[in-house]
Amino acid sequence: MRVVVKVGSNLITDKAGRINQRRIYFLTKEISELHNKGVDIIMVSSGAIASGIRKLGLKSKPKDIKEKQATAAVGQPLLMWMYEKFFHRHKKYVAQILLTRDDLSDRVRYINAKNTILTLLEMGIIPIINENDTVATDEIKFGDNDQLAALVSGLVEANKLVILSDVEGLYTADPKADPNAKLITHVKEFSKELELIAKPTSTGYGTGGMYSKVMAAKKATSFGIPVHIVSGRKYGVIKAVVEGREVGTYFEPVAHRVTSRKGWIAYAVRAKGKLYIDDGAVKALVEDGKSLLPSGIRKVEGEFDIGDAVYCLSEKGETVAKGLVNYSSCEIKLIKGKKSSEIENILGYKYSDEVIHRDNLVIIL
Repeated sequence: MRVVVKVGSNLITDKAGRINQRRIYFLTKEISELHNKGVDIIMVSSGAIASGIRKLGLKSKPKDIKEKQATAAVGQPLLMWMYEKFFHRHKKYVAQILLTRDDLSDRVRYINAKNTILTLLEMGIIPIINENDTVATDEIKFGDNDQLAALVSGLVEANKLVILSDVEGLYTADPKADPNAKLITHVKEFSKELELIAKPTSTGYGTGGMYSKVMAAKKATSFGIPVHIVSGRKYGVIKAVVEGREVGTYFEPVAHRVTSRKGWIAYAVRAKGKLYIDDGAVKALVEDGKSLLPSGIRKVEGEFDIGDAVYCLSEKGETVAKGLVNYSSCEIKLIKGKKSSEIENILGYKYSDEVIHRDNLVIIL
């Protein structure tokens, strides 16, 4: 069994930003026990910036991107030293992997990252992955490590994703504010109502909150991966999930999972533009599983080149799909609304009849 475990900074640091050694002790002990039973574990751990804040004696989290990067650079070695220290007690070796969105957006680097992680697992090493905050800017950030954990789960084709939270799981309301809030133990499918329950938040040293965890679960389940949001404050919850016991909130994987390649297109590649398509094209993509032809395109937004990812939107502005284009934005502006048979006359050449082939297109309604 292969399990991805996501650990948030709020779980392994206290309010002052100090590393919570007691929490890391129990976390590494539990993971080591599972590892001894043949379970492959990949950790996605936050905490670099939080660790750096304490080390530098800062009173609050930096807001300037350069200061955040510098703080992460100071804190990351401390974070890894703690993991190394406590895993060593259980005779376990760990490896550090730092990623940005660019690393997973590029197909070659995506495959290289996968091969590295799988090789580490074969060697009996526990990979510990974090976003590379020292170089990440808004353009190349995943957003938070919940999203990174979902992408890593798809990357390594995990059997489970366990997201450790500071509460038991997803509740009908914020349990810290509403004493009548009830734990949702099983989610069969996602809905707007479910997303509203989670509500975007940003607290303490971490980012994202429950909303981010639910969105990560949505991504991972589309790969066919079961997701569990559980309390990271209780020893034994990861073991309970692995053993199939009911704990926290369980998100059921979709019946028709996306392939690894289409998951990469949907979630790892950053879109560089938008194509607004007519109702006929929407039906062709969503209901008939067809490719996108130039005749169905009404409007082009953004500047992009061949092979870049773009979103396909209805004329009402609703996101319908995402795919890799066979033509640049300049070329599509010339051939939009035209028949495929007219492409060569208009451009003087033709790469393909389709602007986006269905093999390179993912429906994301």
